[in-house]
Amino acid sequence: MVAVAALAWTLTAAQARDMGVEPGTMGMAMPLFLALWLAMMVAMMFPSVAPVALTWARGIARRSTGAVRAGRTAAFVCGYLLVWTAFGLVAYGLLALTGDLVHDHPDAGPWIGAGAFALAGLQQLGPLKNICLRHCRSPMLQLMRYAHYRPLARDLRVGLHHGLYCLGCCWGLMILLVPLGVMNVAAMAAVAAVIFLEKLWRHGPALSRVAGVAFLVLAGLCLVEPLQDWLLPGLTTDGTPMGPMEDTDPMDDMRAAA
Repeated sequence: MVAVAALAWTLTAAQARDMGVEPGTMGMAMPLFLALWLAMMVAMMFPSVAPVALTWARGIARRSTGAVRAGRTAAFVCGYLLVWTAFGLVAYGLLALTGDLVHDHPDAGPWIGAGAFALAGLQQLGPLKNICLRHCRSPMLQLMRYAHYRPLARDLRVGLHHGLYCLGCCWGLMILLVPLGVMNVAAMAAVAAVIFLEKLWRHGPALSRVAGVAFLVLAGLCLVEPLQDWLLPGLTTDGTPMGPMEDTDPMDDMRAAA
């Protein structure tokens, strides 16, 4: 899974280099966006979910052959990715909406960014985050319950359930890709690092709360014009902040063209 994640990072970085960071869906149709989103989720989420998949495969199928364990792990991963693919539909809708909004109303960009950071901060500090993060950090009790599921599609179902917990834990962090840019590789790496440390580092819960407070502070800073290039690359066009537009005299434009 780590090797697949490394390959996904390589493909995503290469694609991002060709596309750049722009508002909205960057003209991508939904099928293409979902394919790229899936590669991004593999890159960002596989390092942190790999220990859970390994624990499930070893604990439940310890008497099976390596091929059987690999197949069951693959079913677990498919269920997990189905959840994030479904969330990709939500992400596509949000990006399409915000992209249209900042093009039609440029002064809305900073407010959208502030709202995204504030939402992420509140989610980090909320009770749902704590419940889901506890599961992701210590999934053994839940995995033991899964062992009593009927064998038919059990591994897929386990992956779905764990994916839902993971989504409940991380959706706020993914919302940050709206202002930071869905193809911003540096932002993706930062979000992936926070997710990894939250789930696997012994100080992960404390990090989650610190990140929540930091996001609330950044929400306010999104409204400070000199910082908008840094905080809102996903809400800008050609490097120009989507802030208020200056009025121009049409005669000046005609004279300049002449």
